[in-house]
Amino acid sequence: MTEAYLRKKIREMLAEDLGKGDVTSNTLIGPRLRARAEVISKQTGVLAGAKEAAMVFREAGVRVKLLRRDGDNIRPGEVIMELEGPARKILAAERVALNLMMRMSGIATATRELIRLARKENPKVVVAATRKTAPLLKYFDKRAVKIAGGSPHRFDLSEQVLIKDNHLRLVGSITAAVRKFKDRGDFGKIEVEATTPEEVLEAARAGADIVMLDNMTPKQILTAIKLLEKEGLRKRVSLEASGGITPANIAEYAATGVETISTSYMTMRSHAVDMALKVKKIN
Repeated sequence: MTEAYLRKKIREMLAEDLGKGDVTSNTLIGPRLRARAEVISKQTGVLAGAKEAAMVFREAGVRVKLLRRDGDNIRPGEVIMELEGPARKILAAERVALNLMMRMSGIATATRELIRLARKENPKVVVAATRKTAPLLKYFDKRAVKIAGGSPHRFDLSEQVLIKDNHLRLVGSITAAVRKFKDRGDFGKIEVEATTPEEVLEAARAGADIVMLDNMTPKQILTAIKLLEKEGLRKRVSLEASGGITPANIAEYAATGVETISTSYMTMRSHAVDMALKVKKIN
């Protein structure tokens, strides 16, 4: 996402929240009153979205001093940023900035925990996010995953070939689907979704570069790996475990030896990290 596009998104967020104007602040606070404020963490977590939150305040005409950086571990009571500017502007930007940073920090916190649990069993495994993100917030969700050390996986449908179950129902078979892309030869890596060890083997035989092991149990994954090894195909494909993976079972999936684990847990089930803005001084 370009800087200009990001600013456009932030302006849209501010406009949505502002509506026809902040009737409370505009009535109680004079236009010339200036203030200083702090954004404070109220929970432990991984900070993400500080850059974007600072952009929100700056877009509103507020000076920002960042005290913590994206990717930092934060604790309750820590000051993340200091603000100075027109009091009305600080309050007008408060909720958009905090909502964005709290959501992104929640995703980053969950991502880092998933990585920690997975890499206890498999130090090289990649933990990736799926495309199950909030509409129009995909950039922010995926960036939070990246800040925490995870992989954003595909950003959109144009980025990489991923042949899923519904494609296969329409095309007929894994082999036929892969062949269509192989015949063209200009799509880069080809990933195929498989639900059984036998389908994994078919995908590898057909020439898939990556096989997504969709909703397969760790036991089924180990069976698939044995089939691939028996035919000398294991080193020719990258395996990605996906479907129903949470902090409770990610270590078990990592122990199978797959290269990647993709999950929507961090973007769909994580909790926002609570933060607050406190006015400290009136100028």
